[in-house]
Order: sequence, then structure tokens, then C-alpha cells
Amino acid sequence: AEYEKRLSRFCKFDVIELSEGPVVRCDADIQKTLRVEGEKILSAIRSDDRVAALCIGGKSYSSEDFARYVGRVRDEGRGRLVFVVGSSHGLCDEVIRRADDRISMSAMTFPHQLARVMLEEQIYRAFTILGGQTYHK
Repeated sequence: AEYEKRLSRFCKFDVIELSEGPVVRCDADIQKTLRVEGEKILSAIRSDDRVAALCIGGKSYSSEDFARYVGRVRDEGRGRLVFVVGSSHGLCDEVIRRADDRISMSAMTFPHQLARVMLEEQIYRAFTILGGQTYHK
């Protein structure tokens, strides 16, 4: 909530939380759960959205490089910039294919709730970097 409040100075920022499927263990059930989650995610994305999927194999950014990325996307003026954080099973292939960009937050694995807070902080940090503020140091 703190980063969402801080971000309101820089942009319209919304969090859309979709229900996660059940935690399952067998591969067939995981794939089914990912498909159901993927359908929900894709239904929340508009055709003109710029979609960045947080996923394994995505591009790693320093905070400064991420700020430049956010700035470029902002300046393009295309729809919303939508960051997609997957569930504990990750993201389905359809969501990853729909993504315009793929971003890796780290080579380490984090719970998706923590990834969301870390992402919000990095978005806020990006705007402070773009604005020449000293928060990011």
C-alpha cells in the first residue's frame, strides 16, 4: 500500500489481483491450473496494453536500466504498461507469448506476493530515477 500511494504522484497505478488456482503437484494438474490462470490473466489484458511478464528466462535489469525501460514505454504513449506476476506455478505459455517483454527480477525464486512488493518498489524507484530524485541511492 505504501508504494501504491507513493506511485500515485507519478502515474495511475492499479493492482489487479486474480485468484490463484489450487496448489497441485502432478504435472498434468499444474498445466491445467496454469491454463485456467492464464485465461483469467489474458481476459484482464487489453489489446493495446504493453505487457511485461515476470518470468524465468526474462531479461535482467539494473535499477537504472529498468528506469530507462519504464521511461521508454511511458514515452511511447501506448496503452497501459501491465506487469504480470504469476502464481506459485509461474505463467502459462500463452501469457508469456502475449507478453511484449519478459523480465527476470533475479535468478533466485521468490514467492509471488514478495515479487509483487519488490516490483512495486522498483517501479517507484524507476520513477524517482527518471525524476532525478535521490531515493534510489
